[in-house]
Amino acid sequence: MIDVEKRLLELQDLKYREFHKGLVPTAAEGYIIGVRMPALRVLAKEIDIKSFVEYLPHKYYEENQLRSILLSGIKDFGECLHQVERFLPYVDNWATCDGLRPRCFAKHTSEIKPYIRRWMSAEHEYTVRFAIGVLEAFFLDKEAFEEEQLRWVAVIDREEYYIKMMQAWYFATALAKQWDATISIVNDLPDWVRRKTIQKACESFRVSQAHKDYLRSSIAR
Repeated sequence: MIDVEKRLLELQDLKYREFHKGLVPTAAEGYIIGVRMPALRVLAKEIDIKSFVEYLPHKYYEENQLRSILLSGIKDFGECLHQVERFLPYVDNWATCDGLRPRCFAKHTSEIKPYIRRWMSAEHEYTVRFAIGVLEAFFLDKEAFEEEQLRWVAVIDREEYYIKMMQAWYFATALAKQWDATISIVNDLPDWVRRKTIQKACESFRVSQAHKDYLRSSIAR
């Protein structure tokens, strides 16, 4: 097994570290080494996943990023779900959370729904964010979408910024993919989430100009 920490330190880019620290303001001093994502993806291909996933927690941000990359590529649904559930309590920032998008979930939407509901009710901030992100990634296309899913996200009443922001991203994407179902509940969203949803939808190239005009004139207030 390669020495992951040693390899990460060899790939360190100090200027990038300073830049990235601004993107992840919740990171503790010394937590971010400063390794660019393309280099992490190359390194992930060198890692023996079975050995690497045995160890938690990790010392560095980049180790958690590597874990998200590796777990996202596991093809066996049961093993992937097991490893995701082990890892979620240790996810401590939005970037690691959003990088964790297991591709095998796309073929197992029925099986994953009960887990999404449970994750949404978790106390841990990034477990809730992850649940919303999974809905956004895998459930807004017609094969998996159900209108009740919009309500699952709408009723989440949390004050954490990174949960509210993911709610807004979810609804902005839902407006692009499921306009008719989504527009009917936008006004029911908490005020901050509603305003941010409209902002993100109006910035999106996937939302039509007519729909943007409607959001600005009839929904925004």
